[in-house]
Amino acid sequence: MIKEDLIVKMTEFNAGDPKRIQHFLKVYEFAHVIGIREGLDPETLHILEMAAILHDIGIRPSEEKYGRCDGKLQEQEGPAYAKEILAQFPEVTAAETDRICYLIAHHHTYENVDGLDYRILLEADFLVNALEDDLPKEAIRKCRENVFETETGVYLLNTMFGV
Repeated sequence: MIKEDLIVKMTEFNAGDPKRIQHFLKVYEFAHVIGIREGLDPETLHILEMAAILHDIGIRPSEEKYGRCDGKLQEQEGPAYAKEILAQFPEVTAAETDRICYLIAHHHTYENVDGLDYRILLEADFLVNALEDDLPKEAIRKCRENVFETETGVYLLNTMFGV
């Protein structure tokens, strides 16, 4: 039940902000679907799903500290808050926490992607952001060419946006 409890914790963390809560839930579900279809092993899938739930945890602290929440600030501020929440789950290992925090610290960084979990998190987040940000089709095509590598992610992007 770690993931379900983590979802509740992130909902509490983002209390009063249903858009942000719905965002991480959508990213989580896309990451889950892509991870399953791409054949991630259960441990990597578990890490990916926890990272997807927590990926935007740096937004609120960035807004409070800096008055803005661009991607780099999210990456900078997020891991410390993620560690605090993950510490409440003794069954989450130090190695899992390290990888989750690494993914959070890079979820807006599109180069030097070092694993399929990282790639899938980028793709899942983009699938949701493209709609929420009302990106033009040309921007979606460009991201497909430059970021997307999984067969499932490409298929979902093409199908959802008709590109």
